Amino acid sequence: MTMHPQARAYLEYITAHNRLPEAATLAQIREDVYGYIKFAGPESDDAVVENTYFTSPTADLHAAIWRPKNVKPNAPALVYFHGGGWIYSFPLRYAAVLSNIAAETGFVVISVNYQKAPEHPFPIPFDDCYAGLLWVARNAERFGIDPTKIGVGGDSAGGNLAAAVALKAAETSDVKLAFQMLVYPGIDMNYETKSYQEHATGFGLDKNGMVGAWNLYVPEDQRTNKYAVPGRATTFNNVAPAIIAIAEHDVLRDDGANYAELLEKSGVPVILKEYPGMIHGFLQHGTFVEDAYELRKWLSAQIVKAVN
Repeated sequence: MTMHPQARAYLEYITAHNRLPEAATLAQIREDVYGYIKFAGPESDDAVVENTYFTSPTADLHAAIWRPKNVKPNAPALVYFHGGGWIYSFPLRYAAVLSNIAAETGFVVISVNYQKAPEHPFPIPFDDCYAGLLWVARNAERFGIDPTKIGVGGDSAGGNLAAAVALKAAETSDVKLAFQMLVYPGIDMNYETKSYQEHATGFGLDKNGMVGAWNLYVPEDQRTNKYAVPGRATTFNNVAPAIIAIAEHDVLRDDGANYAELLEKSGVPVILKEYPGMIHGFLQHGTFVEDAYELRKWLSAQIVKAVN
């Protein structure tokens, strides 16, 4: 179908009011993110946030933890990795989304502020995220969570990181994940898919922007590494069941769809849902796009099913 009128209204508003200058610097791109927080909608009043820190192999990192006000003992947990092309953004930008998921599910939601490229290219952001998962699992009693009911999730670049963390968790058996929740994830460096060809410009996330982000994140000698590019994985033994959401008008649509097919062919249970008329990033567009809330509710329902 054509682009949804609400998604189009969002893009028109951004073009008029939040337009970055041509040849924007990395600092300008990172600062610009703050102007988008308001578009996600309100935070839930039924969850509280705690800010804390943990140590990865190369840094002390911030983590934000959302708990439902009526959280039960031994709650399930979602370890979440935010999007931003591996180069910008932070957990508290996702306060509206993650507080609502915590309130709707009864989960403890923990988001890791991994280090960013290009200053910190692969494997550093991935190592940070994996260290975050291990930190959560090893401190399950402190967080009041059930160590057998931990899942990982993320959107866009964060979906890439969540998929990669799920691959390593399966390979090492460090943590038996209950699920992996991937929202329009960046899975492969194949820019010739139909979705890249049909949505190269004019849909929010441009092809050139995605190519640039991949190039900043993954050094050339690491582009066959499955933890950098999960689409290059060839074995999926013991990989956690996948919940995958994609948007119709998104260069990354086929990344998510193709990964779902790859997982299914390898015997991994997959639930895939495509949102017609939607664009990349719509999870965070609640003030404009009603499907942002529908997607949050659908994700919440799926992860509750995954741990029960």
